Amino acid sequence: MFKSGKRSAAAKPASPTYRMDHNQSLLRVIFLTTLIDMLGFGLIIPVVTPLLLDPTLSFMGSTATFADRSMMIGFLLASFSLAQFVGAGFLGALSDRHGRKPVLRYTVAGTLISYLVFGIGIVQASLPLLFIGRFLLGFCSGNLAVTFSAIADLSSTEYKSRNFGMVGAAFGIGFVLGPFLGGILSDSTWHPSLGYDTPFWAAAMLSALNLWVLQRYFTETLTTRRRSPLHPASGLRQIAKAFGRPELRGLFAVSFLMVFGFNFFTQFIQVYLIKRFDFGQGDIGTLFGYLGLWIALTQGLLLRPVSARLSPAPILRVSLLLMGLAVMGMLVPNQSIFLYAILPLVSLGQGFSSPNLLSLISNRADPSVQGEILGINQSVNSFAQIFPPIISGFIVAWDIQAPLLVSGSIIVLAWLTFVSNRSLRP
Repeated sequence: MFKSGKRSAAAKPASPTYRMDHNQSLLRVIFLTTLIDMLGFGLIIPVVTPLLLDPTLSFMGSTATFADRSMMIGFLLASFSLAQFVGAGFLGALSDRHGRKPVLRYTVAGTLISYLVFGIGIVQASLPLLFIGRFLLGFCSGNLAVTFSAIADLSSTEYKSRNFGMVGAAFGIGFVLGPFLGGILSDSTWHPSLGYDTPFWAAAMLSALNLWVLQRYFTETLTTRRRSPLHPASGLRQIAKAFGRPELRGLFAVSFLMVFGFNFFTQFIQVYLIKRFDFGQGDIGTLFGYLGLWIALTQGLLLRPVSARLSPAPILRVSLLLMGLAVMGMLVPNQSIFLYAILPLVSLGQGFSSPNLLSLISNRADPSVQGEILGINQSVNSFAQIFPPIISGFIVAWDIQAPLLVSGSIIVLAWLTFVSNRSLRP
């Protein structure tokens, strides 16, 4: 299925057919590594929020109120986004200098270590270790910009949306299996040996497998290396660059608003489910698995035929609005079973919006700076993810519906920004 990462000096691309086959092989490798990575990340999704809301655990003491615990959840989730913001632009520029493969290899190794640190933090009931593990995981997750850069290296303009959607499908599949299995692995009612820490040991093993796949099968995709500037505060510089580029400023603004709004939903939907419907880890894992299934179907099956007929802009005019309204629609049901009727609409909106917006950004950038531009976009998105969990941690104590109302409203604002900006029209 995959070609080995080792290539002799004589095995150079001899024809367009060879290059096409070679590129397709590498795209399959990227799909597999993304799938493994997201499966590991998905395993821990149902764990973090119930972990800190559990009054029987000693992370915050027995006197901690719901407001105290929700605020701590917000800060812990935000530490991931802050680290991802620091890492995204830095890692994207680093991959332009040294290639995609070494950056991916080292960040996957860091991901493995982060799971081990967090798991030890659970066993020892150490809040500082939880923050260290979460921060390291966030920094290494900044390699998403490198993954997208590798896809851009291998893709022609007309196939970028579809190939970015392929990675989105890997996200979806990982979110189908990961949360479902994580909910089981963290639930001691299935077996006394299971607990909150078990999914983290499993995620670490998956990261080790991913490291082997990258080393064995992934070959370098970058043909022309570029000394993109590296700086400890590169994330802040990337934000300045994002809004200093007239041809991309509007798209970055839409991307920021979309991610900013959607993260109120993704980061605190678990608190809403626990408080309103009395969900446990297994229930949360099942619901997130169902959400991931629809994202996988959207980006794996529906995106390709739709993208073949429509360009990204008209798709975004519909998908962004659908996503915003569907998120707010999650507040309507009084019984949890009806949430499963609304979640496909959330998935359709998100599944069409993300790859098409990314494709528009990539297509407007010069091929020689794909790593830098997609790193800038990742920095914008990471910055957008920092504050929603913190804000949600405060407002959810006032009203558990507030994060979802804010989420849907901001996504609709992203849609309004897109449809009202003439420079974003094809």
